[in-house]
Amino acid sequence: MEFDPRTIRLPFNDPDEPEQARADTVAPSHDARIRHLQRVPLFSGFNEGELRRVAELSRIVEAPAGTVVTQIGEPGDSFFIIIDGTVAVRTPVGAGSELHPGDFFGEMSLLDGEPRSATIVASTDLRMLTVDRAHFWRLLDETPELVRRILTILSRRVRRLEQTVNAILRGTNPT
Repeated sequence: MEFDPRTIRLPFNDPDEPEQARADTVAPSHDARIRHLQRVPLFSGFNEGELRRVAELSRIVEAPAGTVVTQIGEPGDSFFIIIDGTVAVRTPVGAGSELHPGDFFGEMSLLDGEPRSATIVASTDLRMLTVDRAHFWRLLDETPELVRRILTILSRRVRRLEQTVNAILRGTNPT
């Protein structure tokens, strides 16, 4: 199959990744922010105290469909976790996968200080958990399990990107 740069979809989420045990096996919290976090696979298995700390260091942001959440090339000062809704990912190479509840983005700019590598646009009305730069580092310092999960997901993203590049170089469409 020939590579068509107009239709290639870059992988930003991991549809093949086994679904992590959902935190909904834990008793629902009385705090709405924590209930939102309990639905996010990135935080599965976190106890209420750990989730409360995440909630304290973050805020919930809502955006209507069509909102540009991040713009490629601009400085990044926030990390986002989708609670409800979907976003479309656009990179210089082409359109990326849609991201869904539980997926996250924006971590690269916070980790390396470089400008945003993708434009993220709300495909639907969106509710996100956002953590700014100072709180992001504090959150990582206080939750080593979260660091492990983010690194694992980033590694998988890099591997899928490598597979996509190799498929492009071979002249095949990786999708």
